[in-house]
Amino acid sequence: MRMKRFLSLLTLTFGVFCAAALAQTAAKPEFYKAGETLEYEAKFSKIIRGISVAELNFNVEQIADNQDFLITSQAKSKGTLIKLLNFKFNLNIQSTVDDKSYAVKRTVKRDEQGNRVRESEALFDYAAKKVIFVETDPNDAMRSPRQIASPITNDTQDFITGIYTLRRLPLAVGKTFELKISDSGLVYKIPVRVTARELQKSVLGKVWCFRVEPEVFGADRLIEDKGSMILWITDDARRLPVRSQINAKIGRVEVKLKRINNQSTNSAKK
Repeated sequence: MRMKRFLSLLTLTFGVFCAAALAQTAAKPEFYKAGETLEYEAKFSKIIRGISVAELNFNVEQIADNQDFLITSQAKSKGTLIKLLNFKFNLNIQSTVDDKSYAVKRTVKRDEQGNRVRESEALFDYAAKKVIFVETDPNDAMRSPRQIASPITNDTQDFITGIYTLRRLPLAVGKTFELKISDSGLVYKIPVRVTARELQKSVLGKVWCFRVEPEVFGADRLIEDKGSMILWITDDARRLPVRSQINAKIGRVEVKLKRINNQSTNSAKK
């Protein structure tokens, strides 16, 4: 159970950065920037401080056939986590985003935790007002797929587009918002508070950031446990997340931006 909770924290942090990091061009109509790659590092603290346990990578491209955006993201464990806790994971997410409405259309995941593997697909049908989620075990062809269908509204997002939506909002200290986030076929209402404006050290230098606190822990939340999450988003046109912190019973997870590659590309994935 401890490992499952630990991975849930990393997955949550991964999802948040996956969403916010790839939507930093707020001053332009080009909300998702094709050819951009961002790299983050996750550290875990319990007894030993600041153990580097995972790396997170994100890339945005445009699909050749219809120009929708394809966001490819990966979170994978590093050697320290494997050696100390005998645990490794590899999480891959691909989200397809409509190039005009910026609504999520499809989310595909492959979740590897040790020998356990799960593959899933979520299809967002805004006309029928529902999301259909199907999860399979590629190692067990005889296992019946897990299927969930839930009602959605036009403002329902997944991890990728959820924090992107938050970034577009008029952030200011004291403001409160609510996001509707679909994960694994279920839909959650996430209250969000902007609690402060703070100076943060980052790879960009010292930058002023909004301190944003999504309520993702608790009953009927993404994680049904006690804890807190903080996200620091730059107070400028980029709205770039430079740091995230999650506090829970099993310890603290810190995620920081390590590298940005803004190289444009004309290639497109099919």
